[in-house]
Order: sequence, then structure tokens, then C-alpha cells
Amino acid sequence: MGLPGASPRAIQQPMKRGSLLLMGVLSVACQEKGSTSASEPGAANSGAAAAQAPAAAASPTSLLTVGAAAPALEVKAHNGEVVDLTKLRGKPVVVYFYPKDDTPGCTVEAQGIRDDWSEFTKLNAVVIGVSTDDNESHKAFAEKHELPFLLLPDKDGAIAKAFGVSLTLGYAKRVSFVIDKAGKISKVFPNVTPKGHAKELAAAIAAAG
Repeated sequence: MGLPGASPRAIQQPMKRGSLLLMGVLSVACQEKGSTSASEPGAANSGAAAAQAPAAAASPTSLLTVGAAAPALEVKAHNGEVVDLTKLRGKPVVVYFYPKDDTPGCTVEAQGIRDDWSEFTKLNAVVIGVSTDDNESHKAFAEKHELPFLLLPDKDGAIAKAFGVSLTLGYAKRVSFVIDKAGKISKVFPNVTPKGHAKELAAAIAAAG
């Protein structure tokens, strides 16, 4: 039943405007996931909290800080190796979170670490990449780009939660942690720029001693 005195066309106009507004909000939300390229998850400014939607897993409110103990975790990596952070003490460790395998910014970041791998080897460092992709995706990503380091699956967001890394629409924010030989956080990079980040990580490891 129509509204008194209103034509069908007049009623449809507000509905159309409402639909266009909803589409615009959804378009912004789909870009708010913390990376540097519009074609990968998180291209837009991750600071636009109003556009964030609930993630697949609960997002903590704050990152682990310098001096905090690295969380204990035991997860099977893409190559079948079981990673236990507690057993890596005595070596510096990088744990870096990224949104998604084989997307532009994530590929640049991973290739940078690969290309500077000799520096990480000299520092006797272990590098671990974490995203919400599964190990099948990780394996394909590692093989395609000849990545020499470990990738961990975090489908339920448990690893991200342990480090205090936020998830948006199921994708982790791009954040890196350097863990010293004693198992303590020695450096946090809360807003990573993929290009050149490998050198920042190597410098932070060297500074931690």
C-alpha cells in the first residue's frame, strides 16, 4: 500500500539514494585492511576505524610492547616444520604479520626479506611470516617467490590475538616484531611500509645484539 499522495517514483528516489550510500560504505570498508596497494586487502588508511567491520576473529586492543615476553606458540609452518617460539631462544626472531599471500604489498615485503636473506643469515635470525591464509596458500606463495623463511597459518586469528595485532575483515594488520635472544620483544613496527622493511628488521636485530 503506497503512501497517501506519493507517487511510486517519489518513493523510489530515497531508496535509491540509500542504496548508493550503503554501497559506498561497503566499498570503503573493503579497502581498510592495512597495506599499500589498492588491489590487495587493506589498501586504504588503516586508521579509518569507522570503516572497519568485525573480523573473523576477535581483535585485541593493543600490541605487545618492548620488553614483553613473546607469546608461546606451537604451529606447523608451510613446509611441515613445527614452530615453537620457546625453543628458538638463543636466536633473534622476527615475527611479521601481513594481510594476504601473493598480493602486491605483501609480495614486495616478502621479496625484500628474501633478497636480504644473507643479512639475516649472518645475524643467525629466524624469520616467520604470519597471515590468515592456510598452509596450502603459504606453500604456493613461498614456492612462487622462492621465500627462504617460514610462513605460519593463522586461520582463527589466535596468533594475531596473542601479539595484539588487529584483524579487519579477517586480514591481519601489517605489523612486525623483533624478539631478542632471551625471548623478549625488542622492537615493534606498528605501521610497516613493505618496501625497505627488510633493512629495518635487520638493523633492529643488529641493534638488539
